[in-house]
Amino acid sequence: MKIFVTRKIPGNSLDRLYSSGNEVIVSDFDRPLTEEELLDKGKGADALLTLLTDKINGEVVDAIGPQLKIVSNYAVGFDNIDVPALTERGVVVVNTPSDEVNEAVAEHTWALLLALARRVVEADEAVKRGAYSGWEPAIFLGVNLIGKTLGIIGLGRIGSMVARRAKGYNMRVLYNKRSPDPEAEKELGVEFADMDKLLGESDFISLHVPLSDETRHMINDQTLNKMKRGSFLINTARGPIVDEHALVDALRNGHLSGAALDVFDNEPNVNPELINMENVVLTPHIASATWEARNKMGELAVDAILKTLNGEKPENLVDQEMWEKRRK
Repeated sequence: MKIFVTRKIPGNSLDRLYSSGNEVIVSDFDRPLTEEELLDKGKGADALLTLLTDKINGEVVDAIGPQLKIVSNYAVGFDNIDVPALTERGVVVVNTPSDEVNEAVAEHTWALLLALARRVVEADEAVKRGAYSGWEPAIFLGVNLIGKTLGIIGLGRIGSMVARRAKGYNMRVLYNKRSPDPEAEKELGVEFADMDKLLGESDFISLHVPLSDETRHMINDQTLNKMKRGSFLINTARGPIVDEHALVDALRNGHLSGAALDVFDNEPNVNPELINMENVVLTPHIASATWEARNKMGELAVDAILKTLNGEKPENLVDQEMWEKRRK
């Protein structure tokens, strides 16, 4: 069978594909493919190993052919895939969530939060350009975390890991999700809050929700205005959750003290106004970029392909109910 990998991935997980006896094609381009390139290389494939930069919809599946059985997405999110369209066609969709990935994203969230609170990036740049002339009492004053309130929007696996780390800073943690989670409250010491309360009382707000029609631009003019004056926003989830134009306004008028973004509304393009702001920390979608996390993602993506092609049910099916209706 033919397996097409849309981009080379770190680690040794692809070796299992090469030794599986299948025809394996890996993209020659170390960049996202155009749709034409994807269709050219992927046509006739029984399995696709895709990245979050690959847009897979019904038309793409139809062009690749009726033999396509699985799209294995090398990512936790799957907003790049039209899951209902693929389910309708009997194509299995899997993703790659794991503790390794969740821990990496939670750690990066805290790296960004600390960088904002202690103005690490600003201070680093000042030293490197020769602006440091000796200790000063009022240079790069930040804020302590102890005693502050952390608001977590989306208390799933990653949000829970972020909350767990807040214990070490004696922070009060508010969370919001569809419904209260008494077990998490007992284990983590967190407090359920409606959105208005969370926005109004949190000194730091961290986003951990998937991208959907409901969450797209959920952080906008209205919600930003409800945030506590002088607070900070951190986004390691998906870029379009935040309306960047509204965020720029909130930062310019001083309502927010800072923001840290690992993801962007129109990736890979970054709002140029954000780039020029000293109180904004930007990283290039690297929250899960640890060797441990990326190796695990590759293992899961490859394992799902080999199991599916062998007629075995893979882990992390996005739609569990469609397995019996899949293409065979």
